[in-house]
This record gives sequence, structure tokens and C-alpha cells, in this order.
Amino acid sequence: MVIIDGFSLAQRRLGRRLRPAGVAATDDASRAADAGPSEREPVAAQQPAPVAAPEPGPADPPVPPDPAPAPDPAAVASTPEPVAAAATGSVDRTPDVRPRSGFRKDIEGLRALAVLLVVLWHADVPLIPGGFVGVDVFFVISGYLITTGMVAEVAAHGRLSLSRFWARRAKRLLPSSALVLLGAVVLTYLFLPDIRWRDTAWDVVSSALYVVNWRLAELSVDYLAAEQAPSIVQHYWSLAVEEQFYLVWPVLLVAVAWLARRSNGGPTRFGRLAFGAVGIVWAASFAWSVVMVQTDPGRAYFVTTTRMWELAIGALLALWPLRRLTGAAASVAGWIGVAAIAGSAVLFDASTPFPGLLALPATVGAALVLAAGSVNRYGPVAVLRLPPLQFFGRISYTLYLWHWPLLVAFTARLEKPGLAVRALAVAVSVVLAYLTSRFVERPVWHSRKLSVRPRTALAVGLACTVLSVGAGVAFHLATVAPATDGATVRNAQGAAVLRSGVAAGAGVPVDRSPSVVPDPARARGDLPSVYSDGCHGSPTDTAVRPCTYGAATATVTVALIGDSHAAQWVPALQAVAEQRNWRLVTYTKSSCPVLDVEVAVGADLRPYDSCVTWNQSLRRTLAADRPDLIVTSSYNYSAIRDGRAMQGAANNTALVDSMRRTWQGLAAVAPVVVLRDTPAPRRDIAECVSAHREQLTKCAVARDAALAGIGPLQATAAQGLSGVHLVDLNDAVCPADRCAAVIGGVLVYRDTNHLTATYVRSLAPRLDEQLQVVMG
Repeated sequence: MVIIDGFSLAQRRLGRRLRPAGVAATDDASRAADAGPSEREPVAAQQPAPVAAPEPGPADPPVPPDPAPAPDPAAVASTPEPVAAAATGSVDRTPDVRPRSGFRKDIEGLRALAVLLVVLWHADVPLIPGGFVGVDVFFVISGYLITTGMVAEVAAHGRLSLSRFWARRAKRLLPSSALVLLGAVVLTYLFLPDIRWRDTAWDVVSSALYVVNWRLAELSVDYLAAEQAPSIVQHYWSLAVEEQFYLVWPVLLVAVAWLARRSNGGPTRFGRLAFGAVGIVWAASFAWSVVMVQTDPGRAYFVTTTRMWELAIGALLALWPLRRLTGAAASVAGWIGVAAIAGSAVLFDASTPFPGLLALPATVGAALVLAAGSVNRYGPVAVLRLPPLQFFGRISYTLYLWHWPLLVAFTARLEKPGLAVRALAVAVSVVLAYLTSRFVERPVWHSRKLSVRPRTALAVGLACTVLSVGAGVAFHLATVAPATDGATVRNAQGAAVLRSGVAAGAGVPVDRSPSVVPDPARARGDLPSVYSDGCHGSPTDTAVRPCTYGAATATVTVALIGDSHAAQWVPALQAVAEQRNWRLVTYTKSSCPVLDVEVAVGADLRPYDSCVTWNQSLRRTLAADRPDLIVTSSYNYSAIRDGRAMQGAANNTALVDSMRRTWQGLAAVAPVVVLRDTPAPRRDIAECVSAHREQLTKCAVARDAALAGIGPLQATAAQGLSGVHLVDLNDAVCPADRCAAVIGGVLVYRDTNHLTATYVRSLAPRLDEQLQVVMG
């Protein structure tokens, strides 16, 4: 499972099944106590006042809709002095008393539908591979309710108090959020392997500060993090988007009110300006989202700028004077909206380019359900008002907070967690969500003291944030993996233990090793120097950035070219170059093999355009530099033909043909050594060792399966080519029927398919022997 594809997505749309999806921390604005002084929706004067969006608190019975017309949102323009005060963020000390409003069961039910889609999708329940669209539904609901509440507050009170607005957000969202972040730290310590502790600590800090979506956006394009397990708080990305929205949106509306006042405009003027301003935000964000999904899908999934348009859809609906549908039109529109949401959840999956254009069905569908209202008995409300959906709607925020950490914790140490384990995690999350809502969320949310003292509410929110940040920092400081002592490092033999007569049975998987170097908790950083030296190209780089190692007076130059599987050989080549007084020049780029065909990249298998440009630059550079030897290797890829990724036998043929052409062309420059690709366990060996230090055999994988991939194709392609030499060192990487995770006291892999720099360094003598044969 996994995530957030995720991020497995729960992983970040990095192509994992568990995609980080998050439920927007919507103002449980189906409740009047939270969404603002007046949650009644402004409507055209000829229409009766609609049922207000929010739900009363637990102690307050639902209030029937007021028969009087709803206040005109544009009334803000007629109250210049208070609006100006609001713009300065002045503190309003009047009691937070709100007009009567009714409870909209359709919104509560829609919220339940959204959170259930996300929870069931994260739990890997079949038939809803696109359950992540529940997040988009939440965004629309939030934009609608927040905008309605702010405009109605201005209409009812003559002003929009920024301090009071932010105080409501703080007391509503932060206590429960802080509690779950503290719980996530505890769950991490109890259930997750220590290799995850450091990243979790900083994820908690960024989640507490509501910037985790930007952190995940950067990680989504970090090749080194692409196949790591998703964060236990990855789902906070959508809450971060919402909190950033809450900071910007009220300021935008205050600015619009100020402009309306400056132009001496009336209600109509304000309405037009507000609708126009929100429309511009929608158009700009939507266009950027469409572009980013094509050019940088990892970032596009998480960043606020590509998601703002979804919130703006709800805001536009709140500002549209004729937004309320009636009669048969309301019923039809509402059911079309439900069908659009459900269809997206069933037809989309983790490989779907998202958000962009394909987020329109779910977001517009949510807007249609909202526009259909709650008074038409033949509309979606007939289902959405059912008691089970109302229950899940009431706990939707806390259920979203709890479900993901529990799913991650319950499945962290299980290779193949079954449905029963995931169902148990969901059941426990429902219980904790109810208890958190009952004893934390609602008591703070409905506190009269906090309602009349915005500064106190803000102080409570600040305290929750400081507590969460402190917990993350403290967890990091308390769990830093100690550095391996020098003697242990020197005694770790790695591949040297496989030499004849050194150790009987060396390389066969065993449960225990006297030492493991590097320590699994530090394995992610055991990298070739090209990463720290800044010359390993990122997925977006097109320019060749070489690194040069060895003596300046060297008479032999070796060029290493290829992707990260070529780059992993740098430590061994550096050792050989130092011993032979050679110069080593590296030309590497993430996920970019040296081939004359375009390859696919990412979970959606899109054409890798930057790799094509980089390859062209590389060929020109090699032709100019004229190295004495070219060394290359690569991982497995899908070739692109007619804009689509190839599969199966056709892809294998295309790769072999491309390798033969490419290598033959390179051989005209210098002899070519092809390092057969190393076995790929396709499971995170470093994390497995971290979790099973006393049962290392659990981390062993079958040799035949690990060797399947591009290795056999490389062997086929090299046959009969003049000036091309295949070097296979895999008997020193996986010498038994099952590939061991630790050999000679050295951790072999740092992730699912890359060797640790320490183990590669131990292969230097073997590589030197092979290169001497080639060099004569």
C-alpha cells in the first residue's frame, strides 16, 4: 500500500499507490458557530433566504432558516469606516454572536463523501483508485463556506475583523492538529524503523508551520527520495494549502472592499469587483496548474499556486448572485455533481496527471452539489442527509487527521499488510476521531471565553503551534543516529570478504551481522560525491555539468556517463583513478540513460524531454573532450514511440537497438565499458534492515528476480560490437541464490535499487582488474 502513492502513493504523486491525499481542513463550516457571524448565503432579493451552511454546535439545536431575505454581500461597500479598520487587523472585542442560521445537511453529507473517498483510497480498498479527488471536493467546500462567511460577516456587522477571523481558524483547527502531530511522533517512535525518524521530525515541524506542502513538493522532484516510504504526516499537505488560503483570502476581500469604497461604488460595485478579483485568481491558478501538471507534475500536486483555483471555484459560487438552483434543475445538477465526483474516484488512479484539467469534474461536481442546496427532496440531499453520512461529516476533520498516521503505523513493519490490518487502522481512527472531536475540537471551538477574546484564541493557536514544532525538534535531537566509530568502518570489508579463502559462506544471507556500515539510519546519505559536489543533473537540467577527480597531470582520462546507476560507480572509479593516476570526469543526470531514443519518466510515463536535450549536449561534449575510456551503465526504462511509452517485447527491442547504435557511436570516440546494471531488489533494503536488525534474512531477495531488468538487454546489445566491452560484477553484489542485505559488515543497498557508496568502494579492486583488461 501506499501511500500518498504516494507517496505505494500514499506517496506523493510520485507514482506510489498511497498518494498523499489530504482532506482540506475545511472550516466545519457546516456549523454556524465556526463559519462566521452569518452563514446564510447571500442571494438575489427575489429569492427566499436559503438554509445556512454551517451546523450548530453540539449543544445548540438546528435553527430553522430565517424567512427574511439574506443580507446583500455588497453591503460591505456601504460601511467604509469599519472595513478600513478591518484592513488594519484591529481587534474586535465585541462578543462573537452570530445571527440565526440553519444547518445544511447536504454540505455535511458532501464532506462525509469526500473524507470517506480519501480514507478508503488510502486503505487500498478496491474500485476507488482515484479516491484522492476527495481532497478537491474539500477545497471547493472550504472556498465556498469561507467566502460566504466572510462576506456575510461584513454584511451583518459592517466590517471584516481579520483578528477575529484568524482567531476562529486557530481555535477551530490547531488544537486537534497539534494533538495528532504529537500522536504521530509517538507512533513513529513505537512503530516506524529508525531510518524514518529524522525525516519525520522535520515533517512534523513543517506540518505544524503549515508549509509541509512546499517541503513535499521539493521532495517530489528529489530523485533520491522518490522511492522512500511516505511520511506519517504527509496528509497535512492539504491542510497547509488551506491555512495559506485562510491567510490570503480575507486580505483579498478587504482590499476589494477598500477599492469599492475608494470608487464610491455601492453594493453592485463591490460584488463585481469581488467576483472579478476571484475570477482572476481562478484563471491564473488554473492555467498554472495545467502547465505545471505537464512540466513538473510532482510539484504541481502539492503547491498552493496550482490548487488555489479549486478553492476559488467555491468562492465564485458564493459570490454568484444566482447561484441557488431550484426545482428539477437543482435535482439534476446535484446528481450530475455526485456522478462527476464518483466517476473521478472510479476512473482516475495514481498515474492520472493531476490536478490540472482532470480536476475539473470533481471540483465542478462539488460546486453543483452545493448549488443544488438542501431543500429539494429529490436531489442528492436525500442520500447525503442519512445518519451515517452525517456522523462522518461531523468528524471529517479529525478523521482525516487520524486515519493516515494510523495506517502508516499499523502497516510499517508488514511486507504485505492485508485488508484486515488496514480495516483495523481505519476503525481505530474513527474512534480516535470521534473522541478528539468530542473532547478537544468542540470544547475549544465553542469556548465562550475564546469567542469574546480573539487574542486569547490566537494565543491558544500559537501555543499549539509552538508545542508541535518543539515536539518535532526534540524528537530529532533525541533520536539522532550516532556516527559509526572509525574502527568499525575500517573493519567493514564489504565485497572483499568474498575473495577466495577469506570467509566460508560469505555473501549468503544471515540474520545477524556484528556491524552494519553505514548504519541504516544514515544510509540515505551514503552517496557518491557527485551529489554533494553539485554535478549530478536533476530531472529538469538540460546542461551537462561535469565533475573532475584525480590528478591534473594524469595522462589517461576516463569519462563516466549515464543516470544514477552509472553515478553509483563513482566511489569505485575514484579509487581506481587514484591508484592508477587517472583523471575521472563524470557526466550524469537523474533517470537519464545515454541512449538515442527518448525515454519515459515519472509515474505517468511522460516523455522525458530534458533528457533528450542533455544527451545531445553530452555527445557534443564527449566529441570535444576526447576521453581515453568511456564507462556507462543505466537502469531500466520505457522507450517513447509516437508520444507513448512502449511496453513488453517491443520496448525491449527498442532499447537493445538504441543501445547498440549509441554504444557504436561512442566507440568511435573511445573504447566503451558497459557496467551491467546491478541487481534491483525493488524493496527498500535500508529501511528493511533498519526494521529487522536481528533478522536480516527477511530483507534478502531472490537473485533471479533482482537480476531481471535491463541487465540481460545490455548483455544482448553488447554482443558483437567492436570497441564495446561488457563488465559484470554482479557475482560480487549478489553471490548467492538470494541477495543478502549485508555483506562483509557493509550495507549493500541504500534504497530499492542503488548500492551504498561504501559497498561500491569495496568493489574497486574487482573493477580495476576488469578495466586493466580493457585498457591492455
